[in-house]
Amino acid sequence: MLKSVFRIEKMDCPSEEQLIRMKLADLDQVVSMNFDIPDRRLTVVHNLTADEILQRLSSLNLGTQLIESKLTEINLELSVDSKKERRLLWQVLFINAGFFFLESITGILSGSMGLVADGLDMLADSIVYAMALFAVGSTAVRKKNITTAAGYFQLALAALGLIETVRRFTGAGETPEFQTMMVVSVFALGGNALCLLLLQKSKSQEAHMKASMIFTSSDIIANLGVIVAAILVYFTESIYPDLIVGTIVFLLVTKGAIRILRLAK
Repeated sequence: MLKSVFRIEKMDCPSEEQLIRMKLADLDQVVSMNFDIPDRRLTVVHNLTADEILQRLSSLNLGTQLIESKLTEINLELSVDSKKERRLLWQVLFINAGFFFLESITGILSGSMGLVADGLDMLADSIVYAMALFAVGSTAVRKKNITTAAGYFQLALAALGLIETVRRFTGAGETPEFQTMMVVSVFALGGNALCLLLLQKSKSQEAHMKASMIFTSSDIIANLGVIVAAILVYFTESIYPDLIVGTIVFLLVTKGAIRILRLAK
């Protein structure tokens, strides 16, 4: 049995963790996976070559490097309680899906593309968690179909959002309601914080300082971006801060959709 340690430069939030789990899920030779998101490290206990795992991880384009691979005995402490993991995934899925609907609806009603984009970012996380749940026990073909459909759906929504943002840059649309932007984005920030706390609690061996490092994930940055945009809309009475933040988040969601489609290959 081998224990291999990988450095994954772009693994900075739980979404990347779920993508990696799905990528290696059909390898029966993988005994356990231990994720250290703050240090961007993945430890895999397996009985196949490390190069085979590296090849799969490299296809995700997350900047994966093999640090070491050595013989080891199976460490039962690395095994995961699947029931607890599924319950946790359901919790963060419902939180993200709920805020997707809240931000999307309030974004449309208030005229804020920043809120709509942030809601779509929540949907992107929901899709990843849903894939991790529903792909369990599925055949390889079904997993690929689920992943491909989710990727194209997310990509289509991001494209529509970018088209609408470009249209508003040309002069269409009114200045968004900054009050709605501020209140809803603060709640969304709290929702993301709750998800991260739940995910961190599942790794009781890690210190609280590491949990605060995970809070630097792109979801939190997106929430803060909308809050800053709301403040700028208030002081400048301009639509552009909202459109700029919306464009950035839509591009991030597009990047995530492309990553999901690569996962399906």
